[in-house]
Amino acid sequence: MAGVRSVNSVTAQTDVLQQLGCEHYRRKARLVAPCCGRLFWCRLCHDAAEVHTVNRFEVSEIQCGACDLRQGVSGACERCGVQFGEYFCSICRLYDKSRDQYHCEECGLCRVGPREKTFHCAQCGSCYPLSERQSHQCRPAAALDDCTVCLDDLHSSRAAVHVNTCGHSLHETCRQQMLQHGLFSCPLCNVSMLEMQPVWKELDKAVQQTTMPSQYRHLLVSVLCRDCQATSVAPFHVVGLKCAQCGSYNTARSGGPMYRRGNDGELLPATDETRHDEQVI
Repeated sequence: MAGVRSVNSVTAQTDVLQQLGCEHYRRKARLVAPCCGRLFWCRLCHDAAEVHTVNRFEVSEIQCGACDLRQGVSGACERCGVQFGEYFCSICRLYDKSRDQYHCEECGLCRVGPREKTFHCAQCGSCYPLSERQSHQCRPAAALDDCTVCLDDLHSSRAAVHVNTCGHSLHETCRQQMLQHGLFSCPLCNVSMLEMQPVWKELDKAVQQTTMPSQYRHLLVSVLCRDCQATSVAPFHVVGLKCAQCGSYNTARSGGPMYRRGNDGELLPATDETRHDEQVI
């Protein structure tokens, strides 16, 4: 029976160790917050519970999750030898399961890699997927931005960051939520976040298949394109207003009256009388 209890005890301890950590990180050591002396699994847990924030780089003491020994920052326990995390960074005081992390000296933080599949943009001040290097739009100090959707800090965020073609950044998860709700333009500048040509072609078909009432059929309006920033004149249509410069439907009326073409091709304001005459014709 003693042998069975011993085996069960070891198994129970192993199960506990495998479950250690929080919703943010899988680790086997708690941080002793230098600001308040309290124990937390990570900086995020601390900041959620306290009215102040903790400086992760100032953490000098941790507590083993297996034997409760308080000790200096290290990768394994001085007493029981348990490894605190598959990944350990002594600079960031970061313990976690392995996710191909690496410490970026330029960012001053740990990033999820692998390193060979990312690149650091010195102008933006952050790391990005290597697959986005050709289309990457540099913007000075872009790393200091907050997410344009949830307004959380991007530089130290655990979530993947996406840089739009306009240069504004947001969490990839926030971008996906926007797309799921049919929102395809940047929250800051309204430039399209995706390649929209296939969508514009479908809208072209919808315009051709949707006949406008006769009083609106030949009317024109002035539009501002959010994608190319050009102002042009477009046929007034309930489906959408197409930019004459780049073909985008990501437009808005730029003010002014409705127009019609004169006999010589000039633009003339379309009065209510003109619309009535066209309806009668």
